[in-house]
Amino acid sequence: MNSVSIVGGSGYGGGELLRLLLGHPNVEVKQVTSRSHLGEYVYQVHPNLRKQTKLQFCDPAQLEPVDVLFLALPHGEAQKQIDHYAELAPKIVDLSADFRLKDEAVYQKWYGKTHSAPEWLGKFVYGLPELHRAEMAGAHYISGVGCNATASNLALLPLVHAGLIELNAPVIIEIKVGSSEGGADGNAGSLHAERANVVRTFSAFGHRHTAEVMQELGLKNVTLTMSAVDLVRGVLATAHVQAKAGVTAKDLWKAYRTVAAENPFVRLVKEQRGIYRVPEPKVLSGSNFADIGFEFDETSGHIVSICAIDNLMKGAAGTAVQCFNLMQGYDETTGLEFTGLHPI
Repeated sequence: MNSVSIVGGSGYGGGELLRLLLGHPNVEVKQVTSRSHLGEYVYQVHPNLRKQTKLQFCDPAQLEPVDVLFLALPHGEAQKQIDHYAELAPKIVDLSADFRLKDEAVYQKWYGKTHSAPEWLGKFVYGLPELHRAEMAGAHYISGVGCNATASNLALLPLVHAGLIELNAPVIIEIKVGSSEGGADGNAGSLHAERANVVRTFSAFGHRHTAEVMQELGLKNVTLTMSAVDLVRGVLATAHVQAKAGVTAKDLWKAYRTVAAENPFVRLVKEQRGIYRVPEPKVLSGSNFADIGFEFDETSGHIVSICAIDNLMKGAAGTAVQCFNLMQGYDETTGLEFTGLHPI
């Protein structure tokens, strides 16, 4: 049994992480911190956890040593106290963006500020098991993943691993996201009157998660275009890429089937009939699955690759627990067996 605590447990990501860890057979959750909800029962903030735990939010200063510490703080906060957190636990899983990028200069370029603990950047394994499963088995520190980067990376993974596209060629990814991606604090744009019924592009290019896609897949020319849609949970990444000369539909089928077969949470969705012919975020709500699919114009070589995820699960807390499982030597699906709901 592993003792764990969550630093920053009042946000959407922290709440989803707590839900998963409370149901994990090999975990005992010791503490959950929140300065803004100090002393409140966690179910007063996360009502789905009512009657599941009697934990109350505590002050971060009261944290006790544990086997594994999960950090679910706002971006930029974990790096300020990473030395202190490392004294509290020999192993850390950080959900934020603080340790995703390996190069200090790249971090400064995309986040617009210097990193507070650049010496720690090389110590963290990038937290996407589909790319770094073997490294996680011996890791002490694992970073978070960007939800949009996760959907993008998994959409492109079959093509890159099979060598079906040029790494220097342009990659255009249109990403549609639900409102929970904006976090629990909210802003004027997240008010129901402003957010409902929208299809609103809010970042044509330059989104920070672009750096993760370039870093992890070795791509040189990537554009992410972000659009808000009328969902709470969900990310849909639609990538447009050019196949190398001579690539056939058979090559694509083999590449996508291989990635799906090698990864327990990746499913290939490419049907000829029925309603759900392509990946769709709606059916993934609450699950850790990533559905991938593709279309191919053999005449022009144009590939459209699609990935759907739940941004709070495979894009954040679900992947964090998957990483924890690999770090601790458990089957990576432990505690993540929920398959989603239909209809919803």
